[in-house]
Amino acid sequence: MLKREIEIKAREAIYGSAWRNCYWFARMLLNTDQYSAPGKNERLMKNLLTDTEPLMTIPNLTEDERYKVCRDTLLKTLLKFSEGESKSSLQRKNFCEGVDGMINSLDDIAVFLFTVKYIVLPTNEAMKKIPNDDKEFCREYAGKILRSLGRKHVSKVLSSWDILGVRGCLDAEREEIITGFTKLRIALESMKVFPRNAIEDNAILTAYVQEFERRIGQKRKRRAGGSLEDVVTFLFNFYGFKSHSRPEHFQSDIEVDKWFRCGDGWSIGISCKRTLRERWKQVSSADSGTLGMYKIREIWHLITYDRDLSDDKITMLGRQRHVFWLDDESERYITASNHLGMKDYARPLSKLIDSIANEQGISISRTLP
Repeated sequence: MLKREIEIKAREAIYGSAWRNCYWFARMLLNTDQYSAPGKNERLMKNLLTDTEPLMTIPNLTEDERYKVCRDTLLKTLLKFSEGESKSSLQRKNFCEGVDGMINSLDDIAVFLFTVKYIVLPTNEAMKKIPNDDKEFCREYAGKILRSLGRKHVSKVLSSWDILGVRGCLDAEREEIITGFTKLRIALESMKVFPRNAIEDNAILTAYVQEFERRIGQKRKRRAGGSLEDVVTFLFNFYGFKSHSRPEHFQSDIEVDKWFRCGDGWSIGISCKRTLRERWKQVSSADSGTLGMYKIREIWHLITYDRDLSDDKITMLGRQRHVFWLDDESERYITASNHLGMKDYARPLSKLIDSIANEQGISISRTLP
């Protein structure tokens, strides 16, 4: 097929084929803002199929008669679901009106039912199997890193924590979309009742992919942004360290992810961030005098991106009992650890776990790396 011919047939599939509405029906069924997402009500979707599908091939009726019976049945089921005067009920009535304007033939009804059965319901099921957060993947892979490489390589866990979670979740997404895509293609190959050409099949398959990706994109937004702070909790659980709540009455803009008590009764706070960025001035509000008042020995900062960690930040905060734990091999750590004015405030991440154990006066189990 020539390039020009493909372009013409693709345009026909988008603008002239009944199957173009696979995409638009799916968008309408799952549109929360405008139609209250009736497609997420699985009981309603299954009722639509049970009530209407058998009527599509009922004998002794003309095509026009089958169309009228199927249309009336479909709309009756939808309208029953839309009873009431609440905002969501009014949205669902708008959905009924929208669908009524789009089902002008038996083919249109067939496309609507096909969309419910092979796009909406399968994506609903797939969404349930995709993780809502990435912590499970992070913990699993981080444990493997530590067991294989040992605690001196904790920097590898910190630097790859977000990547591990994202990779695990994306793999789970890929598994679901490949499974759903394959099932849909098999269904298309076996469906002989309503003939289609290859371009129309592609329009249906891409409608599934587009809607799947749109929905999973919303889930990714909810997953994003909060996982790095969980790495400290993971490390404490993995090595059996004890933690405690924030010292009573201590108020500061500083974000501390974990507090632990030392053998002498003083506390240390740990904050894990990609970078201090502009927050360092807020961090500096927890000065030495304030920390001493609440028996806080130090605040430890685990930094995964240290390029913006200037000499001024290290020395200013270091004097206020803030300590920076950096990758042993980073240029910033090498420079700071060999500088007379900064070496007391920069420590290598390879010694983090042993340092926590020493401060708590405990021994790490020989079974742990």
